[in-house]
Amino acid sequence: MRNFTLLLVLLASMPAVADKLRVGITLHPYYSYVSHVIGDRAEIVPLVDAGFNPHSYEMQPADLKRLMTMDALVVNGIGHDEFAFRALDTLQSQLGEGSNLTVIKANADVPLLASANSQGAWNPHTFVSISAAVRQVYSIARELAKLDPDNGRYYKKNAVQFARDMRNMKKRYAEQLFGLDLKGIRIASTHNAYGYLLQEFGISIDTVIEPAHGVEPSASQLQKTIDRIRKADVQVLFTELNMDNRYVKIIEQATGIRIYHFSHMTYGAYDRDQFSREMEQNLRTLVLAFRQYAGNSASIAGGSQ
Repeated sequence: MRNFTLLLVLLASMPAVADKLRVGITLHPYYSYVSHVIGDRAEIVPLVDAGFNPHSYEMQPADLKRLMTMDALVVNGIGHDEFAFRALDTLQSQLGEGSNLTVIKANADVPLLASANSQGAWNPHTFVSISAAVRQVYSIARELAKLDPDNGRYYKKNAVQFARDMRNMKKRYAEQLFGLDLKGIRIASTHNAYGYLLQEFGISIDTVIEPAHGVEPSASQLQKTIDRIRKADVQVLFTELNMDNRYVKIIEQATGIRIYHFSHMTYGAYDRDQFSREMEQNLRTLVLAFRQYAGNSASIAGGSQ
């Protein structure tokens, strides 16, 4: 009995084993980023169940309950997850200073592009980019290390490995573009999700079609877009994979523009490797589009001599 009592005293005097950090995320790319950073040292908790549309989502009671269990929440914070900030406002009004939730702004260190069709707004699609993704992963790892110092070095080491892998991927595809003459290429996009990715290859978007993401242009706006495409001799249109935009077919028929599809990375099941898999798909598409443009340009130039 005495030995048992002594054992209880010893157990009571031992420091409690801390639970794993619970890290929330608002969007699919951040699930990939955080998964790579934390490995098995923390728990990742999506704020919203898979299958939602981030542009029109309204928070549910179950989402708020999940939010209250988190130690940190990784957010886009520049226009793509406004639903989360409505939830944070609700949490603050309920708990006040009693909330210990840390909000990690993934884009804190990312040089931002202006939104194409909104005055005074930023383009929030930083996650469709290699360089911006790397900056976000570093920011996430740094902030999680502050919350969980025991695993801080592990998080930062994983961030470095992620960055190395992504930069190697970009290098592989950039090498396939060496020697191509892309000075004359003109690009349209259904919306401005791909500005960060194209910027990495020295290319800008000449016209953005949708007045806002997911909002189809009116008949008059569509006609003006067709006129701009013809006048500027735009040759390539990037649109969203798995999105049935009827007006894209109208533009294609009216202008003869070539259509290529990029992943927006915000749909489907949450997946650790979604970002790397779909980014590689986007890079393959980008190389295909630029090579076909360069080949057609060479043919036209050769035929005119």
